[in-house]
Amino acid sequence: MSLPYPEIDPVAFRIGPLPIRWYSLAYIGGIALGWWYLVRLLNNARLWKPAAGPPLDRRQLDDVIFWVALGVIAGGRLGYVFFYEPSLLIQPWESLGANMAPGFLKTLIGWIHIPPALMLWRGGMSFHGGLIGVTLAGWLFARRYRLDALALGDLFACAAPIGLFFGRVANFINAELYGRPWDGPWSMAFPTDPLQVPRHPSQLYEAALEGIVLFIVIRVATHAFGLLKRPGASIGLFLAGYAVSRIIVENFREPDAHMPDFPLGLTMGMILSLPMLALGLWLIWRTRTKGAGREAAKP
Repeated sequence: MSLPYPEIDPVAFRIGPLPIRWYSLAYIGGIALGWWYLVRLLNNARLWKPAAGPPLDRRQLDDVIFWVALGVIAGGRLGYVFFYEPSLLIQPWESLGANMAPGFLKTLIGWIHIPPALMLWRGGMSFHGGLIGVTLAGWLFARRYRLDALALGDLFACAAPIGLFFGRVANFINAELYGRPWDGPWSMAFPTDPLQVPRHPSQLYEAALEGIVLFIVIRVATHAFGLLKRPGASIGLFLAGYAVSRIIVENFREPDAHMPDFPLGLTMGMILSLPMLALGLWLIWRTRTKGAGREAAKP
């Protein structure tokens, strides 16, 4: 016996003819709540090395949030196009007005044509692409203002699970990225599924593992074990934790229909997560051995 899918309108509300979707609000809410959490981390002096302190001040945090938001959007979209649907790059440009609500706004901007690769509502975003975009934006910001790039990355690794949680819940509301067929007690049929069979609610699995569990793990590591005092370690923990969570959930998530069959039952999500796992473990090992070397040199 499966559960009924909760009918939630993907459009949260409208401002005139303009629809405001839960997916967009998830990005806004994730960035806003993440900023609030980062401010709390910056103000907690015991989390940082006494001599060094946090990697940036409050004013710089406000500036880098803008850079990170651009990195998330640009990287996430380009990542989806290149990793999952490169055919969007060669499709003809479409009228932007054709995708707007009926009314004067549709007529007003109907003459504007853009490539499908830039239409965020066509396929969505890729986490791995967004991660690359955020990494590049953060590195450029750190280089411009001469900040410790690894310590800056650690800071954002602590807040990243917040955005992941909101994003996966938005995927569930959109009835997209659903799971494989399953007739278990909490399975459900999604309205966008052409087969209309009970499936794993894999979006909620990801929200729980990549969002809640990963946030708690990093929180305990930073507040109880002083991980922020080892630049790069929190990044490593986030990368490894996300990779493990994603690889687990990929076993329950329905592969994209337009993707090829990979050997050994692998999916694109697994393939992209394996380098993250290796890099994350290396960063944790690197900061541990470096820290041990410094402690041994003190006497």
